Amino acid sequence: MSRRRKANKRPVAPDPLHGSPLVSTLVNSVMKDGKKSVAQRIVYGAIEKMAEKLEKGNPVELVLGALENIRPKIEVKSRRVGGATYQVPIEVPFERQQSLAFRWVVKAASSRKGSTMSEALANELIDAYNNTGSVVKKREETHKMAQANRAFAHLRW
Repeated sequence: MSRRRKANKRPVAPDPLHGSPLVSTLVNSVMKDGKKSVAQRIVYGAIEKMAEKLEKGNPVELVLGALENIRPKIEVKSRRVGGATYQVPIEVPFERQQSLAFRWVVKAASSRKGSTMSEALANELIDAYNNTGSVVKKREETHKMAQANRAFAHLRW
């Protein structure tokens, strides 16, 4: 544990097009090598494609709906107790839920071959909105692991 003061969280500035901090966070997750304009082009294109395919309301609300389906609520953390390492299930704080979800979506989209990043991200977000796809499967695996190890929940501190 660090003895220094706790780092304070900086507020995320809303993105210029939709005015949403959520989209801004997604842009920052997609961004590589500090190329924000490229990341914005990818994310905005993906959001527009997602809105076209789903034919529903506000694109930002669609992204929020997709995010709701892929946020992990509990995860396991390794704790060392008396020479043995246990996988202890813990509840995930909201900010970590969001960052894990975005990280998983971006990784799954970049691993899709045969399409542009914008199309792949749109398809991943659509799959997440429909509660299907690899990212939802990853969340289910995380929850399943936590359920399997709930016997060690008393070791949390």
